[in-house]
Amino acid sequence: MLTRRRLLALSGAALSGAAVALAGGPLSPARAATPPIRLGILQFGSAAWEIAAMGALGLDAANGVTLDVTRYANNDAGRVAFMAGAADAIVSDLLWAARVRADGRDLVYIPFSSSEGAVMVPKGSLIRSVADLAGKRLGVAGGPLDKSWLMLKATAQEKAGLDLQTAARPVFAAPPLLAAELEAGNLDAALIYWTFAARLEPKGFRQMLTVEEMVKGFGLAHEPTLVGYVFDGAFARANPGTVAAFAAASRATKTALADPADSGPGWTAARAQMQAGDEATFEALRRGFLAGIPRLSLVEEQTLAEQLYAVLVKLGGAKLVGSATRLPADLYFQSPAAR
Repeated sequence: MLTRRRLLALSGAALSGAAVALAGGPLSPARAATPPIRLGILQFGSAAWEIAAMGALGLDAANGVTLDVTRYANNDAGRVAFMAGAADAIVSDLLWAARVRADGRDLVYIPFSSSEGAVMVPKGSLIRSVADLAGKRLGVAGGPLDKSWLMLKATAQEKAGLDLQTAARPVFAAPPLLAAELEAGNLDAALIYWTFAARLEPKGFRQMLTVEEMVKGFGLAHEPTLVGYVFDGAFARANPGTVAAFAAASRATKTALADPADSGPGWTAARAQMQAGDEATFEALRRGFLAGIPRLSLVEEQTLAEQLYAVLVKLGGAKLVGSATRLPADLYFQSPAAR
């Protein structure tokens, strides 16, 4: 059984081993010091749960990680801060990271979660397919370059010959507002993050189409992890051990949360961030988080991501993926010990 004490010991050993590999010998006090990571996260996102659990379980300290966390109301705010150099890392999606990297911004990507969103509609809605979205009031979370919106547009183009940008009536807004507008009947459908989709289902809404189904519709055997921690490339090159330690702390936190014997303090801290008003909602959110834990190797992740990117290039061209016709090389962060 993987107890919390054992997990902390393993995390500390992994960090020590990586540090020795980097420095070529034992760490001196000066070498042991690592800079804090200025991390930007959504105030309502599942990364906030992980960071809270990481702190409660002591896995940040065990891995020598210091976090300076800033919470943002939406993805666009976090991306603006990242692009302006106000954050060393944010949580964003793979397609955005690839597009920005292709446009010349140095960055690296660490997989975080494969849990994705869905197009939600009222249970009695006549909307059954992407073709039925024509003319409908469609809420879209995350902005016009969010990967879920890009894939929904590609799916609609492929399956129904629709350009949803003009065929539907898209409204871009923060997920809480979209969920409220959908509940109030002011939207016909909403492409919304999985956490909000989980909260809507007990209230009489259903999934019309999930992002996972969109990806499978493109012919991929599995879905790559499309949400990740995006680090500034210059920061990662200057502090590879720090980024590797954070990646190790993130993995250890997920391992602990997935183990009933070790997850109590972690889930208690995470639940305080969830705003889960009842046990059913909490359990739905917990299941979704655990289902999204990345389980593929880095090679498998990259291979699937390249396949998906190729499909999107074919379907949407530069308007969909930007200037690069292939997934940028070295987009994924590799820890120094793995090289």
